[in-house]
Order: sequence, then structure tokens, then C-alpha cells
Amino acid sequence: MADDSRSRARGSFGSYAAIGDSFTEGVGDPGPDGRFVGWADRLAVLLDDRLPEHTFRYANLAVRGRLLDQIVEEQVPRAMELAPDLVTFCAGGNDIIRPGSDPDHVAERFERAVAELAASVGTVMVTTGFDTRGVPVLRHLRGKIATYTAHVRAIADRYDCPVLDLWSLRSVQDRRAWDGDRLHLSPEGHTRVALRAAQVLGLDVPADPDQPWPPLPPRGSLEVRRDNIQWAREHLVPWIGRRLRGESSGDHVEPKRPDLLPL
Repeated sequence: MADDSRSRARGSFGSYAAIGDSFTEGVGDPGPDGRFVGWADRLAVLLDDRLPEHTFRYANLAVRGRLLDQIVEEQVPRAMELAPDLVTFCAGGNDIIRPGSDPDHVAERFERAVAELAASVGTVMVTTGFDTRGVPVLRHLRGKIATYTAHVRAIADRYDCPVLDLWSLRSVQDRRAWDGDRLHLSPEGHTRVALRAAQVLGLDVPADPDQPWPPLPPRGSLEVRRDNIQWAREHLVPWIGRRLRGESSGDHVEPKRPDLLPL
């Protein structure tokens, strides 16, 4: 496992703003109040635990469905205005999975945003893509995602950014790490990403994010086929329909924590 921790911090961040799309908003990880939780909220709790009570502040500006340019336009200026000690920046995934997108061009726009953020906030942690080799439909985009991931790591090197490397997090390649839509993480998947993010920032974590899952009973081909058909009917077809209509799951959705507030 690559060590992307930065010794300057060891997790001592007094404020944190998360920017991104559904992954950072926490889709797939519902909380008791009806809002999504997600890895960024869980990381905020781990950071908060290291500081005196009520001194840590956290904002989550992420909105599901947002493309990179929307995130740069809507969320990056707000994060710079808040000027937290830490920003996590995950964007570009929705662009990459769109037909005809060019990961090189997406990375160029991503780098411009990283440069702006790095000049305005304490630390910018960037996030790679997942390895989608086991994900139906998305496995065919693995090459584009890998190219974008390589760009993100190179950009991180140029701006001295910690990297949350999801490609190397083997535990999230298990289907139990994913929600039923196979596009968003499950609560356990979000938990493992939060633990890995905390490791990258130099925190001691209560569990290994790459801890193996318990064995599963073998599945027959008929069961797998039935699951794939159900998934396509319930999730893939509606997703394609929204794309054809120019709609987004994030239409009319506002950030859940637009201000830096105590947890």
C-alpha cells in the first residue's frame, strides 16, 4: 500500500471542507435523519476526535450528479472563501463515465482547480478513481478511469497534495462495499474509505480499511444473471434515461453543510 501521508499534519486539522459529487455527499450511506452520511462525514468525526470538544469545524459542499466544471464553479470558490485547514477534492468521475469524454482534458481542468485551492487553503487531499474491473458496464471504462487516476497522482505530486488512492484499496472491490445501484458505496464501503483517508492524513485508525471481508457462499450463474437483470431494470435503465433527458440526480439538491460548523 502506497504511503501518501504528510508528516506536517498527523491529522491536526481544525477545520475541513469536502467538495465533490455523490461520492463525497455520501449517497448509499443513509443516516437516521434521512440525510446521507458518507466517508467525508465519517472522516470529519475521526478528525474531530483529536481536538478539544466543539473546536473542530466541518462543511460538506458536495452535491450528487455534479460534473467537474459545476464543482469548480459552485464549490471551489466557497471552499476558498471558508479557507479551512483541509479540503478534500474528488471530482471528474461523472465526466469520465460520459460517452466521448477525454480524461486528458478533464485532468487539465482538474489541475487548474487544484492550483487555485492549493494557493488558498491549508492542505488539499485529492482522490483517485476506483478500479472498476468487477463492475458491470463500468468495467469497459477501466482504461479511461486508469488514465485519469494517473493524471490525478501526477497533479498531486506537482502541488504536494496527499492522495486518497481508491484504486489500490482492494477491500472496495468486494460487492458488499457497494450499494444496490453498483455506482455508490454502501455504508461499510464509505467507512473503509474514511479509514483510508484518515490513514493518508497520518491518523491512527480503529480498524484496517483493507481488512478482508468474511467469505461468501458461492453464487450460481443463474443467480448472478437474475441479479444483473434486476440491477439493469431498477438502476441502469433509469440512469441512462436521465442522461438522455439531460437530467441529473442532483437537480434542486443543495449542499448539506454549506458552512464550517462544529459537529
